[in-house]
Amino acid sequence: MERIQSINLARIDWCCADRGMTLDELAHEIDIAPATLANAMAGEAGLTFNQLRKLAAFFGRGTLFFLEPGPVNEAKVHSPQFRTLSNQKPELSHRMKLLIERVEQQRAVFLALREELDQAEVVRFTPPALEGLSIPAAAKRAREWLGLADRNDFDSYRRAIEANGLLVFRSNGYNGKWQIAKESPILGFSLYDPECPVIVVKKLDAETRQSFTLMHELGHLLLHRASSIDDEGDLHSPEGAEQEANAFAGHLLVPDGFLLSIRDDQRPPEAAGFDDWLEPQRKAWGVSGEMILRRLMDAGRLPATAYAAYRQWSSQRVIPEKDGGSREHRNREPRHLFGDGYVRTVLDAMNARRITLAKASSYLDNLKISDLHKLERFYAGV
Repeated sequence: MERIQSINLARIDWCCADRGMTLDELAHEIDIAPATLANAMAGEAGLTFNQLRKLAAFFGRGTLFFLEPGPVNEAKVHSPQFRTLSNQKPELSHRMKLLIERVEQQRAVFLALREELDQAEVVRFTPPALEGLSIPAAAKRAREWLGLADRNDFDSYRRAIEANGLLVFRSNGYNGKWQIAKESPILGFSLYDPECPVIVVKKLDAETRQSFTLMHELGHLLLHRASSIDDEGDLHSPEGAEQEANAFAGHLLVPDGFLLSIRDDQRPPEAAGFDDWLEPQRKAWGVSGEMILRRLMDAGRLPATAYAAYRQWSSQRVIPEKDGGSREHRNREPRHLFGDGYVRTVLDAMNARRITLAKASSYLDNLKISDLHKLERFYAGV
């Protein structure tokens, strides 16, 4: 089989260094004999086109990337937002880095399609002015900006954010290119852009935890105008920008006025009973018991020992894991994954004949044409 000799080997070296892996590890990942790859890197033999294609796909690049002359221009390959996240978490996995780049590509698609549509209907990101405000005051203004009602869940929080010109993606629960692995500590990340920021939330069994991650990332975007990537430790950080984002999320989800509905004299003596005590509020506000307890503690209405006891009790609970979920409604998966605003923009562009049916399918996670038509009917209410 003919082998390509004009491969830019320095770019393969750069990609390996960028992902923190050796050539042997790369050979294993793309199912090429280590000796074959070593010979190619030594200039003794090239790679077949199929081998080069597999290598390029692994790194999330096109094959032409490895055929172009010259060194890699990192400023063009990685956006400032990507570099910010990589610097915050140098240990990010190869899979996580690919996901971040994939999200950036989806945003680029969204913005390009949006420019093709009626500009009068485009919602621009116009953040509220929060400079100089305390965290509670900033959260109050942000809640007004979002137009939130008193009863909410993750979906309503998400819709409110999307309605203000942001994209909100939620990872898939099953294995695939849009999943944040279950074993990964990453709970979410945000990519700041003055035109269209993006928030990505890891899908969890408890949607209340997703809601907190969502508002934590919104805090980074509105308070700090910066990109961020966060794990469990960040969502409990007691200092710096993470603490501010945590406090912002807490006050936005549970304003001071909401706490007035909680009867302290009905608080159970044992932490195991706290969730039942707070059940009406948990369901109405779409938040976890821990979130409410933290707000009560910060307000001086709950001893720190009671909060710590609840966290210990909660950490010891054994909750059966759900499987990846049924794909019976595959046609609706793009909506769950990319959000309503993104999906509507793709469908509008397709119906306006700005893009083909095949292109729309590729933008919607390679949805089958039959499923794409089902998705259209879903939005049409048919």
